[in-house]
Formats: sequence, structure tokens, C-alpha cells
Amino acid sequence: MATKKYTVTLPEELAEEIRQEVGSGGFSAYVTRAIERQREQDRLGELVTWLEEEHGFVTEDELASAEAERREFERHFTAQGTGVGEPHRRAS
Repeated sequence: MATKKYTVTLPEELAEEIRQEVGSGGFSAYVTRAIERQREQDRLGELVTWLEEEHGFVTEDELASAEAERREFERHFTAQGTGVGEPHRRAS
């Protein structure tokens, strides 16, 4: 991906904390990943807004059902020895 240098203004304490954690060479990569995550969150928010406009708000019963299903998936993957969200590994 092509890159271009931009000037941004950040709170000094925050910028210095990040620089100390990642080093000066990792600062741009860190900021890039943070911006990418924020864009993903923004897009998810737009999707939620659109879905709510199309289908209405999620009810408490629907939330409870989804949470029960999530817990069931978590139990399933834990029983198989893989964490939730980790790829399932087949035996070779």
C-alpha cells in the first residue's frame, strides 16, 4: 500500500506513552492500526443504524437469546480445546 506523510496533533502525554511502548519506528504502524480499528467500528455503527432502520431495535428477548447462543458456542469451542474466535484445527 502506498503511504503518504501527514501531520496530526496528538496529546503529548498520549503520544509519548505510545512511543515508549512501541519505539519510534513502530509509532506510525501503531497509529495506522488504531485508525483502521476506528474505521471498522464506524462501519459497524453505520450497519447497526441501517439494520435498526430496516428491522427495528433489538428486543431484550433477542439480546438474551443471542447471549445464550454465544455462551453455547463458547462452551463448544472450550470443550474442543480451541478458544472462541480461534480457527478450528483439524487433526492431520
